[in-house]
Formats: sequence, C-alpha cells, structure tokens
Amino acid sequence: MKVGFVGMGIMGSPMSQNLLKAGHEVTVWNRTAARCEAAEAAGASVAASLSEIARAGEIIFICVSDTPDVEQVLFGENGLASGLSAGQIVVDMSTISPEATEKFAGKLAAQGVEMLDAPVSGGEAGAIGATLAIMCGGKEGVFEQVKPAFEAMGKNIVYCGANGNGQRVKAVNQVICALNILACSEGMLLAKRAGLDLETVHKVVSSGAAGSWMLTNLGPKMVADDWAPGFMVKLQAKDLRIALNSIHSLGENFEGTELTTRLFNEAEQDYGDDGTQALVRLLGWEK
Repeated sequence: MKVGFVGMGIMGSPMSQNLLKAGHEVTVWNRTAARCEAAEAAGASVAASLSEIARAGEIIFICVSDTPDVEQVLFGENGLASGLSAGQIVVDMSTISPEATEKFAGKLAAQGVEMLDAPVSGGEAGAIGATLAIMCGGKEGVFEQVKPAFEAMGKNIVYCGANGNGQRVKAVNQVICALNILACSEGMLLAKRAGLDLETVHKVVSSGAAGSWMLTNLGPKMVADDWAPGFMVKLQAKDLRIALNSIHSLGENFEGTELTTRLFNEAEQDYGDDGTQALVRLLGWEK
C-alpha cells in the first residue's frame, strides 16, 4: 500500500521503517525535518508539508504526543484535512482523549474520510521489533482494510469497537502500567535501602508471582541507573491525565490512579524526558 506517516519520534520512526520492510511505499513528515532522516535512509520519501503527505497514500498514519498535536496536524493551517479526499483513511496511533477522537472522526467523516484510533503499547522496543499491541477503534470494515499495515508494526492487533474505544482501552492499559511502575519502583527501592544485591533481587523476584513486563524491562534499568527513555515520564503523565479525565467523566474516583497521576506529574517536573523507570528517582533512589 501507499501510506503516509506523520510523526518521527521514538515510536513513529521505527514504525514507519517496519512498514517499509513489509513492502509498503511510505512517505513521512515531521515538524522537525531532521527527524525524518532515519526513515529516509531506510527508503521513505519525505514530504515538504502536511497537505503534501495527505496526498501521498490511501492511508495516513499519525503518531504524535498529545490531543492538541493531533488536532493541529489534522485541522490546523495547511493541516492534513486540507489535502485529504473522500475514500482516504486516517489512522491516529497517538494516545489522546477518547472524546476528542470521536469529534475528530466526525469532522473527517463530513469529508468522506474514515478515521481509526489505534494507540499502541510496547514502548520503543516494541516499535523497533514490530511487536506492538495495537488497540483499534472505528468501523470494523475499515480496520480490516488497514490490518495488513498494522501487521507490519505489531503482533497483538485487536478491534475494540467504535471510534474512541481504542483510546479507552489504552487508558486501561496506562492505568495498569503506571501502578506496575510504582510497584516496581517501591520494591526495588526497598531492596536498595535494605542493602541487598539488586541484581539478585531482580533475578529472583521477576521470575515469581511478582513478575511483570515492567519489572522485567525497567528493573534492570533502575539497577544500572539507566534513565534513557523507552517511554518518557512526561508522556506517561499525560496518558494518566487522560485516563483520570475518563474516570472522572464516569463519576468515579480510583485512588491508585489518583496517586500515580500525582506522582508522575511531580516526576515530570525534573525527569520528564527520562524513561518511566525514573519514577524511582522521585521516590529517593539517589539518596
């Protein structure tokens, strides 16, 4: 397929390159043009503008940071909407507000353009390895059209229902992720305070009932004082704020999510560009 891809960040660049590896013809765009270099070296074309990339293929993927960024990409001055034609499909793989997603899908539908929300889980390693979990909202027939492209980027690809439901499932994912990160942080901090050998603790605990993706992948980084991001603290904080808004809109109050949202908001101030394992730094890892 001929596809466009907007957003060449930690996730978007390797995702676009996996589309290339699968044989798709890919045109990319990023606000900072230098970030397109890796995809270009892998064989992608580089568009000079969003309106140009809108005409680059039957499917246009978006992977940017937040709800306002998606809105700007779609409907800002010279945004995608100015170049899209009836019959095209926009696939937003960012993590944004479900309610905004529904609004965006409605506006595109008025142009005859279909939209899917397809946020992902798996971090940078999943983006590079094409093993992402992809949770998709929108029309099921449109999902089936796009599925071959999803299969180039992920392994667990699940249709979740109408527009917005992909984002709602991602909110569930992020609530569980954040609470796991807090659990890993406090457990490893306890081991450090007790003077235990951290590698030994991690080896035994991660192989038992306390084992989790977060402990397996983030625990060694904590032990090594490696704060490089696979997924940034500031993005986890943003995702939790979206999840908390959804919780509040249902008239609910989830104490664990309230706590982790507060902690990640605090961590964002000093460690925003670090990986999510840096939550342990907020708790006093370096004392």
